[in-house]
Amino acid sequence: MRIATAAYPLDVLPDWAAYEDKLSAWVDEAATAGADLLVFPEYGAMELATLAGLDVAADLEASLFAVADRLAEADAMHAHLAAQHGVHILAASGPATTHLPDGVTRPVNRARLFAPSGRMGVQDKQVMTRFEAETWNVVPGGPLRLFDTALGRIGVLICYDSEFPLLGRALADADILLVPSVTEALTGYSRVRIGAQARALENQCVTVMSSVVGAAAWSEAVDVSVGAGGIFGPPDKGFPDDGVIALGTLNAPGWVYGDVDLAAVAAVRADGAVLNRRDWDAQTGRADPVTVETLA
Repeated sequence: MRIATAAYPLDVLPDWAAYEDKLSAWVDEAATAGADLLVFPEYGAMELATLAGLDVAADLEASLFAVADRLAEADAMHAHLAAQHGVHILAASGPATTHLPDGVTRPVNRARLFAPSGRMGVQDKQVMTRFEAETWNVVPGGPLRLFDTALGRIGVLICYDSEFPLLGRALADADILLVPSVTEALTGYSRVRIGAQARALENQCVTVMSSVVGAAAWSEAVDVSVGAGGIFGPPDKGFPDDGVIALGTLNAPGWVYGDVDLAAVAAVRADGAVLNRRDWDAQTGRADPVTVETLA
């Protein structure tokens, strides 16, 4: 299959038609290039807040709910494009409202995966960054899921989630892990990229990182974004020696393409030079408890 992963800039949208035109152009470009799976980044949906005016887009709280109010329309657009082009699309994640046990309504950070059949699956972010938890008050959402698709079994680890090996391990049966991200500095981009590559190593699978790139001065939340698209595998037979299947230029908007044969995933899991996925449980009892010795 061919995978297209986005380095996606956010725009001020004068009206809904502008969003439709933008999304249609991006999907058409990737589909024309032969992509079967298209991956958009974390919080790429925040540009929908500009439809409510720049004052709303600039307000952290109001922008969350402005996007949540538009998410159903955006989902309908993605479903239409997935069916029209015969592709699978991970839509850019955005806030969706959820009701907490105390009766308070708060946003979760939700990605949605669309199949050409019209079916949609959702994946919420599990672990909040400090900004999300302490400033933006975005809350963790529903559980991790695996999606059986015509392309293979797919899981989603949204940005920070990719930095936690136990979350990755929970999705160890995925052939492909999608990692939509937004990071404001090279350090953040590096953390997520390292996490994505580590999950590819541990799970002996393909991971796909997408990024928001560029400036969005109208938003306090996504005002500056640093990143690139990347597609990674385990550094083992059937994959590049460094595990990098494709990597975009830092901060350059556009699609990054990589061709992946999931037979290589099955082969490396069955008979790789190492068997990290199989040998995960070999850690048990060797790393815990730890003996502390004094050598001073």
